[in-house]
Amino acid sequence: MKHTNNDTHFSEGIRVIAFDADDTLWDCQSWFNHVEEQYCELLEPWATPNEVSRQLFATECRNVPLTGYGAKAFTLSLVENAVTLTQGNIEAERLLKVQRLGLSLLSIPATPLEGVADALSYLRSQGCYKLAVFTKGEIQDQEGKLLRSGLWPLFDRIVVVADKQERQYRELCQLFSIGMEQLVMVGNSFKSDIEPVLQLGGRAIHIPFHTTWAHEQTDEYEHENLLVLNNIGEMTKLF
Repeated sequence: MKHTNNDTHFSEGIRVIAFDADDTLWDCQSWFNHVEEQYCELLEPWATPNEVSRQLFATECRNVPLTGYGAKAFTLSLVENAVTLTQGNIEAERLLKVQRLGLSLLSIPATPLEGVADALSYLRSQGCYKLAVFTKGEIQDQEGKLLRSGLWPLFDRIVVVADKQERQYRELCQLFSIGMEQLVMVGNSFKSDIEPVLQLGGRAIHIPFHTTWAHEQTDEYEHENLLVLNNIGEMTKLF
């Protein structure tokens, strides 16, 4: 992949900088991983942790087209998988613990990752870019995290969509009345944040996170419109 420190030309013609939320602005997946570990412990009488996780992921993938993404969708999968895996033998008290585990994700702190607040403040101070959050998931959940993070005032628009594919990126550009070549998307997921934009002729900045949900994993590749940064703070050298 392409790495940078001096690619100042990358910002030429850019009018909108859009940011993914989870695992780009704050840690999210680590909390999901922790909940899954506790979930596996609850289901130890029926299956090994590996088996529980394997079947849970299959349940999530099957449900995504119906329930979408986020903590509430994850909770539904936790409950369904628990009932299925135990063949309906899980007691009500344990199932209630499963539900509460999932719903605990609705109140994670959403503390900004190191350098995020300073980088966003710098970009906003330039006065020549519109800043947007462009994230998928459930709107109340995502807006709640953004409020808790304290970052909301730094953005011009908050856009929460059910999924992030080429159609949604076209609609994002229409929202700002810009061409795709005037957009740069910043995010940790190559599958959701990077590849759709590159395919449409936009620019993207990939900032990998230390953990990634299996559903978001995909083959990565180099591209002339792609930069890879170690952290969001490096954006101040580009814009």
